Amino acid sequence: MAEPQTPAALPLYLRVAAALRDDLTQRRIAPGNRLPSERSLVHRFRVNRHTVRAALQLLRDEGLVVTERRGTFAASAAPGEAGPVLAPGLLRFPCGTGTSDASAVTRLAWEPTPTGLAERLGLLPGEPSLVHRHHVPGAGTPSVQEALSRFSPHALAEVPELGRFRRQEDWPARPDLRLLYHWMHRAGLRLTRRESIGVGHGPVATTCLTVHRVVSDQHGHVLEVTDIRFAPEAASWTYEFTG
Repeated sequence: MAEPQTPAALPLYLRVAAALRDDLTQRRIAPGNRLPSERSLVHRFRVNRHTVRAALQLLRDEGLVVTERRGTFAASAAPGEAGPVLAPGLLRFPCGTGTSDASAVTRLAWEPTPTGLAERLGLLPGEPSLVHRHHVPGAGTPSVQEALSRFSPHALAEVPELGRFRRQEDWPARPDLRLLYHWMHRAGLRLTRRESIGVGHGPVATTCLTVHRVVSDQHGHVLEVTDIRFAPEAASWTYEFTG
């Protein structure tokens, strides 16, 4: 079985996790089926057992596998169920839990950065930035939700799971960044989220609610800028806080 190409700079356990994640999402390991033993994975990836265990723990954190006495198995959650588990107090990227993950269409791209955002992201005007687009179609109606996120070079450098998307050949057909804030938290980043909510007009609906989000780390570095539009009758916006 061919291994997906990943940037050489990534830690070994992330490279192992990426290959196994690909097996799981592409259904080469079907939901409910047992994963190969630790010994088999050590032989397959030519790494030590500690590396394999770290990769499996990451996949458990993402809700992709479960481990019991008989071994580790692919999670059997059906589309539309709760999805991956996040660290306490963290919301799911990009839009929380207001809409079904199963209906969302997502894609990545490298796009020129608008002049108004370039300095904030640590880029020159027009310099490409990694962009994530999230689109929830309506039932025979305009989109009920759209989100466009841009990531700074600092975010790609500090968050290994995000950094693996630098190369276009590593992009999956349906990129899953729902655990983005969990990844940032695990990388030691303490996040500040500033969100401005307003009313606008656009392709989502004749009148729509808008959210402009800027996420920064404890040093003031901007990690992400996201703009969200959603039809007010089709989605809710929920805030959760922990002390």
